[in-house]
Amino acid sequence: MTQTVELPLWLFVLILLFAAVTFASHFLFPSVRWFFRRRLERAVVRLNRRLQRPIQPFKLARRYDMIQRLIYDPQVAQAMADHAKANGIPENVAFEEARRYAREIVPSFSAVAYFSIAIRLARFLSNALFRVRLAHLDKQAVDGIDPEATVVYVMNHRSNMDYVLITYLAADHSALSYAVGEWARVWPLSRLIRAMGAYFIRRRSRNDLYRRVLATYVRLATQNGVTQAMFPEGGLSLDGALAEPKVGLLKYIVDGQLEEGEEGRDVVFVPVALNYDRVLEDKILTSAARAGDRRFRARIHVVAIRILRQLWLWITGRYKRFGYAAVSFGRPLSMRDFALGRAEANSPTDLAIELMNRIGEAVPVLPVPLVASAIANFADKGEGMSRSAVEHAVSDLLARMPSAHVHTPRDNRSYAVEVGLRQLVDHGVLEELRGTYKVKETQRDMLAFYANSIAHLIREEQA
Repeated sequence: MTQTVELPLWLFVLILLFAAVTFASHFLFPSVRWFFRRRLERAVVRLNRRLQRPIQPFKLARRYDMIQRLIYDPQVAQAMADHAKANGIPENVAFEEARRYAREIVPSFSAVAYFSIAIRLARFLSNALFRVRLAHLDKQAVDGIDPEATVVYVMNHRSNMDYVLITYLAADHSALSYAVGEWARVWPLSRLIRAMGAYFIRRRSRNDLYRRVLATYVRLATQNGVTQAMFPEGGLSLDGALAEPKVGLLKYIVDGQLEEGEEGRDVVFVPVALNYDRVLEDKILTSAARAGDRRFRARIHVVAIRILRQLWLWITGRYKRFGYAAVSFGRPLSMRDFALGRAEANSPTDLAIELMNRIGEAVPVLPVPLVASAIANFADKGEGMSRSAVEHAVSDLLARMPSAHVHTPRDNRSYAVEVGLRQLVDHGVLEELRGTYKVKETQRDMLAFYANSIAHLIREEQA
C-alpha cells in the first residue's frame, strides 16, 4: 500500500484532468449555477417591481423542464401514438421526434439577455435608423386590462424592424415572447433570439405531431400568462397593404381557452399598428411581389455591403436617418367579452378579422405614405405635380380620413409634404425637374408600396 508507483507524465496529467472535471461537475458547477441563479432570481424580483406586467414563472422555468413538460403532456402523448400508428413506426421513434420538435420550439429565456442586451440594442437601432414616434396610445384602456389576463400584442408586419421597434417601445411593459419563422434558425442568431424568449415555428409544416407540440406550447404559455406578440398576417406584406389574416396561432389560443373554460385566464389582444417612411426591405419585397413568389431572401453579401455603406456615411458625416417610424396602439379586445358579445365568436376566423380591422384603423399616417398616396393618381397618368399641387392633394386626403392617426412633423402640414418629397427623391422613387415631381417609370410599384399602407383608411372614409 505504501509502495511507490511510477506513471508516465501524460497519464498523470490525464488522471488529474479527469479528477478536476469530476470535481467541477459534481461540486463546483452546481454551486456556481445555484449562486448565479439566486442572483438572477433577486434581479427578476427587482425588475418585476417596475414592469406593468411581471415576468411569469413559466417564462423563467428551465428549458429542460419545459421540454419535459411539453412532451409528457397528455395531448402530445396521444398525438405520438396516432403518429406512430399512421406511419407504421414504433412509439419510441415518435417520442424522439416529438422531443426534437419540442427542443426546436421551446425558448431559453434570459432576463439578462433581454433587458441588458436586447432592449439597449433595440433602443439604439430604432433611434439610429428612424425618428421614432408614438402616434396613438389609449393609456386608460391599456392600463385597465385585467392584471391576471394574458396579453397578446397583434401587429401588422411591415418590416423585420417590427420586432426591434416593439421590443423597444414595450420595454417598460413586459418581456415579449415572439413567434419567429424559419429565417431566424441560423446559428448564432438562433441562440440570441431563443434567449430573448422567442419560439420558433415552421409556417408550412403539415406534420400533425409537430402542430400538436406547437399548439400545446402556445396553450401552456397562454394559460400561464406569458405576454406574447404575433403577426396575424403570417409574413411581410409584399405590396405594402394589409394582408388577409391567418388563423394558425390564434386558433391554438382559442382552442386552449375553450379547454380552460370561464375559470381560466382571460386573453386580451392589444392591436399594434406600425408604419414607416422607409421600409428597409422594400426593394426585396416589391421584387418578390413582381415575381409572385414569397420565397425571397436577402443575400448575405448584399446585406453586408449595405451595412458598410451606411457605416461609411456615418463616419464621413453624411449619414441621414430613414425618416419617421410610428407605432399606434389600437382598442384592446378581450376574448371573453368577444365570445359573450357574438353568437359564433369562438371562431378563430371571426377573431382574426376583428383584430385585423382594429389594427387597420390604428395604422399611423406618415409623410412618405401620405405624399405617395397624393401622387399615386397622377402617376397613372404619367403627369408631374408641383409642390403646391402635392400640398393640395394631401389636404384632400387628410379631409377624407379624419379618424386616422396622422403624424405631421412640427405640426406643420407644409413641412410634412417637404419631408415626404425629400425622402422619395432621395430614395430614387421621384425625380424633380424644375419644381415638378414625377415618378420614375421603374419605381411605380415602389410608390404604390408606400401608398398602399394607408389606402384602406382612405377607402373607409370614402365609403
